[in-house]
Amino acid sequence: MSLSTCRIKIINGNTCQPMTANINASAQSIKFPSTEIVTVQPESGPESIESFYDEYLAIPGILEQIILDNDSDAFILACWGDPGIEAAREITTKPVIGIAEASLYVANMVAAKWSVVTTLHRVRDMVEKTIVKTGLTDRCASVRTTKLSVLDTEQDRANTLDVLLEASQLAIQTDGAEAICLGCAGMSGLEQQLADRLGVPVIDAVAAAVKMAESLVSLGTHTSKQLTYRAPERKNIKGYPAHYQAENFLH
Repeated sequence: MSLSTCRIKIINGNTCQPMTANINASAQSIKFPSTEIVTVQPESGPESIESFYDEYLAIPGILEQIILDNDSDAFILACWGDPGIEAAREITTKPVIGIAEASLYVANMVAAKWSVVTTLHRVRDMVEKTIVKTGLTDRCASVRTTKLSVLDTEQDRANTLDVLLEASQLAIQTDGAEAICLGCAGMSGLEQQLADRLGVPVIDAVAAAVKMAESLVSLGTHTSKQLTYRAPERKNIKGYPAHYQAENFLH
């Protein structure tokens, strides 16, 4: 498939409309002219994702955005923990890209060691588990958490920039990081200012995911259904609408 027909749906994992708008702006600024970007958020779910509870409640709404979509060529999960990514790959043959996974892969190609700079201190374990899933733990210099909530990243951009700058400098000077991954979709759009001040590559996860999605569509690559990401087995799923039932997915 050529990029002239590339349509990518970006799914903000939370229900914060300003963050959805910021994600869309960043994606629109980096995409190829021939790529169509559609950015959405779930109909229901938490306003921000910064706990396992938030993440698990958000996943059904994220999956619904894929289940009901017949037009997109690829999907991007725009929450740094990539919530529900394995399930998303089970219910579609289209490429599904998580912004965390994409940002780590990009960082891995431009630096021997990199750090993730992210939000609240409580998310450290969530971030570390995400890095483990990519198989890149040995390349991670550190995870630097901050006092920033997810919503802070949208509501106070100047303070967010200052906090990220301080944490990134510690990652570089103390931990040996040679690149920085911004560990929240709400930080998208701040990467160039940080890179200019830090003198190292700073990876915006949304931008990294858009470029990977474009590449996978251009390559004609689909999600393997050989084993792990086969459609879920048919069974009744009590209490969920008809479109969630496994009989609707390709078997």
